[in-house]
Amino acid sequence: MSMPAGAEAKLLLLVDDDDDIRDVAAAALELVNGFRIVTATNGLDALRQAKEHRPDGIVLDVMMPGMDGLETVRRLRADPATADIPVILLTARVDGEKPTDAVAGVIRKPFDPMGLGNRICQLFGWA
Repeated sequence: MSMPAGAEAKLLLLVDDDDDIRDVAAAALELVNGFRIVTATNGLDALRQAKEHRPDGIVLDVMMPGMDGLETVRRLRADPATADIPVILLTARVDGEKPTDAVAGVIRKPFDPMGLGNRICQLFGWA
C-alpha cells in the first residue's frame, strides 16, 4: 500500500536498538510504502525525536536497554506534546498481545519487511 498520488507521505518514528532491524525496516518502509522515516536507538532518543519531529506514528521496540518500550509509551502519553501520537510496539514476545490500551497494536518479530508498511497502515487505521 503506497501513499496516494499527491498525498503528503506519513512521517514515522522507528525506534529499535538493533541497527540491522532498524535499517532494514526503515529502507523497506521508505521504498515500498513511501513513508518518511526518522529513527531512534533507545527510549530517551525516541522521546526527544517525538517532540522534535511530531511524527504521524511511532513504531517502537519493546525490549531495549535502559528505558524499555513500555516505559517510553508511558512517558509519551504523560507529555501533552506527544500524548496523541499513535504507537505500535515491535516485540519478540511469543504471545505478541497488546500489553496496554495506550498502543494501537503489536507487530511480532521477526516480521516481513516488505509487508511491514501495510501492517502499520492497518493498525493505525491509515488503510
